[in-house]
Amino acid sequence: MKADNFSLQSYLNRIGFHRDAKADIATLAEIMRSQLFTVPFENLDVQAGKIVSLVPEEIVDKIINRKRGGYCYEVNGLFAMALEALGVSYQFVAARPMFYPVKRPKTHMAIVLTIDNEKWLCDLGFGSYGIRAPIALCQLDIEIRQDHDLFMLSKITEHEYLLKAFVDGDWTNQFAFNLSEQEWIDFMPANYLNSTHPDAIFVQKLLVLIHNADGKKILLGDTLKTISKGEVTIETIASDQRASILENHFGLDIGS
Repeated sequence: MKADNFSLQSYLNRIGFHRDAKADIATLAEIMRSQLFTVPFENLDVQAGKIVSLVPEEIVDKIINRKRGGYCYEVNGLFAMALEALGVSYQFVAARPMFYPVKRPKTHMAIVLTIDNEKWLCDLGFGSYGIRAPIALCQLDIEIRQDHDLFMLSKITEHEYLLKAFVDGDWTNQFAFNLSEQEWIDFMPANYLNSTHPDAIFVQKLLVLIHNADGKKILLGDTLKTISKGEVTIETIASDQRASILENHFGLDIGS
């Protein structure tokens, strides 16, 4: 994944990563965490009636230059540009969201990278119960704690993996994927669906999320949820408060 206007140093500055960027899993985990803590998952463009652009240079301009966020294709695409710049081998995978009551298409994008012949799942754009660090594909059927969240990776067929999160005292399916390699262009139909289809949650409601060391903040419609060390607080946001909430809690200027 490349963009003519991508600069690794500008990316690292944007996410507040000020150490040497190395192509090892420990450093990549810190870079992933830094991006999650600074670049929000958000669907402001969809809510404004726009089709999200998958032009790589426009993603760079949006997130790095204008300090916006994005949804899965954008934030994972940006992370892939950093992997490319660091010389890390990776592939895009198409993932099927698994928390719906009926089967849904593979509309989610994730990344599987390879370091020292070991494959790791990375994902910076799944929203409320997204992982916060790479998970090795060999770590099957064990509890994986990431800060205050618990995840588990399983195989449901010989070739298909399932990510689960521990939510409200139970393991909840999040998404399934296999290692069939996808090209960037393969996500254009799913992006169009997520940007325009009336059944897509991104079309139905405003959704903004930012991770932090203690948990996360989520703005869904007019509800602001703060999760800190497992404790949850919820408040209703009036329409005239939205701009200040986006700026003060998520670092977003809706005019940008």
